[in-house]
Amino acid sequence: MFEPEEFFELSGLEVNLFEGITYVWEALLKLESFLKEYAKPEIRGMIKGGVFIEGAVFIDEGTVVEPFVYIKGPVYIGKNCEIRQGAYIRGNVFIGDNCVVGHTTEVKNSILLSGAKAPHFNYVGDSILGHNVNLGAGTKISNLKIGLTGSVKVKANGEIYDTGLRKLGAIIGDDSETGCNSVLNPGTILGKKVLVYPNVSIRGYVPSNSIVKFKPVLEVTDIK
Repeated sequence: MFEPEEFFELSGLEVNLFEGITYVWEALLKLESFLKEYAKPEIRGMIKGGVFIEGAVFIDEGTVVEPFVYIKGPVYIGKNCEIRQGAYIRGNVFIGDNCVVGHTTEVKNSILLSGAKAPHFNYVGDSILGHNVNLGAGTKISNLKIGLTGSVKVKANGEIYDTGLRKLGAIIGDDSETGCNSVLNPGTILGKKVLVYPNVSIRGYVPSNSIVKFKPVLEVTDIK
């Protein structure tokens, strides 16, 4: 359980991040060494005014980086991405082709596979977003347990899996989506094609082809 193949269809350069691992989150442990090999300082895309780039940052063809973006390497950004105004990308980040990192979105120590989008007011820390994942506006991925020590653990099918990671945000399978202002708590694992409704606060494992709903009771009365 939790093998990379359960969550992602992999090809090309992305395969190298997941080779030789047992559990999908172990790709985050390989990320730093992977970026040392592939995040060579080179800019092939378009950099607009007021962009700050520090360290080893590779930006491929067709990618546009808008003003007032801060990128701190090591970072690899693939082809035809949009890095929108005010984004903050800080250290150990792989971004595949055709991705979006949006306005005031922060990404650190994470993997965004091709087509993944974190477009509006998102936080993505110590996480993996699969192909064509879309985070709703305001979705936050929490990566550190509050007030507790030790590593992040994941419970699934009556078993507890110790990830061995002090920080772990979310693993989100291909084609999954989150609604606006949802919160994915540390160690959230979503399969493929999972829909998380707006305002949901979630943790743990959700299998593929599932919907996670939050249904508050609303009361509407007359004004007197």
